[in-house]
Parts: sequence; C-alpha cells; structure tokens
Amino acid sequence: MSIEVRIRKHPHAQDLPLPEYQTQAAAGLDLLAAIPHRAQLVIEPGGRALAPTGLSIELPDGFEAQVRPRSGLALKHGVTVLNSPGTIDADYRGEICVILVNLGSEPFEIVRGDRIAQLIIAPVSRARLIEVQTLSDSARGVGGFGSTGLSPPERSPE
Repeated sequence: MSIEVRIRKHPHAQDLPLPEYQTQAAAGLDLLAAIPHRAQLVIEPGGRALAPTGLSIELPDGFEAQVRPRSGLALKHGVTVLNSPGTIDADYRGEICVILVNLGSEPFEIVRGDRIAQLIIAPVSRARLIEVQTLSDSARGVGGFGSTGLSPPERSPE
C-alpha cells in the first residue's frame, strides 16, 4: 500500500536529502540529523539529546508516523530513541525531532546528515471505549509481567 505524505524542509535542512527507504521491502524511512554545518552533537554516556531533522510532515487523516530506533546504532553504540516509538499525529505540523539517549559506555558523536532514527507511517485505529463493571474471563486472567513465560529449569548446585 502506498500513500502520499506531504513533507516540508525547514531552512536548516535544505541541502539534506529527503528520508528514503533503503531497500524495496524496508518499513522505515531513515531520518537524518539536521544539526548545523561543522557542528557536532555529543551525547555522553547516560545522556540524552534532542536532534532536529529539519522536516515537517502532513499525514492523511487516519495515519500516524512513528519514530523508532535504528538497530545498528543500538547494537554498536547503545544509542536509541528514548520515547520509542515516538508518535506523530496526523494533525501535528511542527518539526520532527528525535530524543536520543546514549546507553553505551562511550560518548557518541552525531554530525550533520547522520542517520539517527527511522520513520514508520502506519494506519490508526480509534477505539470506542465502553465502560463495564466486569470483563470476560480469559486463559491468562490477571497474570502480569512474565506470567505467560515458562519458568527456567532448576539448576543443580555446582
């Protein structure tokens, strides 16, 4: 399925390419850092930063955009999107910025044009909430965190 999404470049991103899919089957468009020329953004270990992309979008009604981490940054450097996935609603027209956090052990430097996140365009379902006094039973019931997994096998003392 293909939809049209209107996109506007801000002045500080005019020389950067538009986001693009890297392969025919890719789900995400790569977002680039639109930090000033010859500047760098360094995220210290445990630190976070707001990275501008220089882009605003106009999504069709019934769609959202999600800002998600790039797996390579997470694996190689421990850098990820802090509020992942970040949600961009169809009525938002401001600049897309990415909240990055460095969970690694070394400072991480971002320069202009670095791929910092991916943008996923997805349809939205709206729920119609119906307040009730009880809910139907299910096999899981009220089991919470970890309640559906198997217990690890007991280990013998070594």
